[in-house]
Amino acid sequence: MQWGQTVETLEIEVMAYDALYLSPHFDDAVLSCGGQIYKQTARGERVLIVTIAAGEPETEVRSFFAEYQHHVWGLSAAEVVATRRAEDARAVARVGAELMTWSLPDAIYRLDPETGEPLYTSNETLFGLLSPTEAPLVAALAGQMRALPPASRVFAPLGVGNHVDHQLVRAAAEQAFASLLYYEDYPYIQWQPASLATLLQPPEAWEPIVCPLSEAAIEARIGAIAAYQSQLGMLFNGEEAMGRLVREQIAATGGERYWYCRFT
Repeated sequence: MQWGQTVETLEIEVMAYDALYLSPHFDDAVLSCGGQIYKQTARGERVLIVTIAAGEPETEVRSFFAEYQHHVWGLSAAEVVATRRAEDARAVARVGAELMTWSLPDAIYRLDPETGEPLYTSNETLFGLLSPTEAPLVAALAGQMRALPPASRVFAPLGVGNHVDHQLVRAAAEQAFASLLYYEDYPYIQWQPASLATLLQPPEAWEPIVCPLSEAAIEARIGAIAAYQSQLGMLFNGEEAMGRLVREQIAATGGERYWYCRFT
C-alpha cells in the first residue's frame, strides 16, 4: 500500500523548497513550528508541509476509543477527515506555506493486519510502543519521503509525548533523510517538559537551535492554530487559553526550539 498524495492535494512542482516540515497529523507542524514557518515565508522562502496521517479510514471498523475522540472533537465519523483537512488548509495558508496531504489513516483507525482489530484503543496504547505489526510501514513511509521534492532543510517531530504517529514519522524520516532538524512537539513539550531529556540521548550529541519570534510571527502562529477549531477544546480548553499557553511556551524557550543531532 502506498500512502501518497490524495486527490485533494495541491499540485506541487518538483523543485527545491527552502524548508520541508513533516507533520504526523493535521495540526502538528503549525502547532509546533507556526511562528518560524511564518517568518520563512514572509521573507520569501518556499515552505512545504506534508501532513502524513491524513487519510480516510480504510474500513468502517471503529473502536470505542476512536468514537470517543470524535465525540470530543464534536464531529461525526463521516465528517472528521474532511473537516480536519479543511482546518489544516486554512491554518497552513495563514502561515504562508504550501500543503501536501497523504492518505495514511490516523493511528486510531489502523487495524492489525492479521486480526482486523484496531491497533490503538486507549491512551495507553496510543502513547505507548509502536505496534510491531507496523514495522513495514516505517520503510514504506521512508520510501514515500524519498520521493518528495528536495528541500534545503527537513524538519521532523522529535517525538515528545510518545504518540505512535510521531514515533512513526520520526523513524521513517531518519531512514529517508541524511540530515534532519527535530522540532519539539507542541503542546506535549509544555505538558511533559521533563521527557525531553529521555529523547536527547546521548546529551552531548544534541544542539539546540532557538528561533526568536516577532510579535507578528507569534500572532500568525496563534491565528493559524485557531483554525483547528475541532482540537482547541481537547488541547487547550478553548481558544483564549490556547493563545495564553502558546505565549507562555514561547517565553519559556525564547521562541521555537529545534534540535540537531551531530552524530547522525
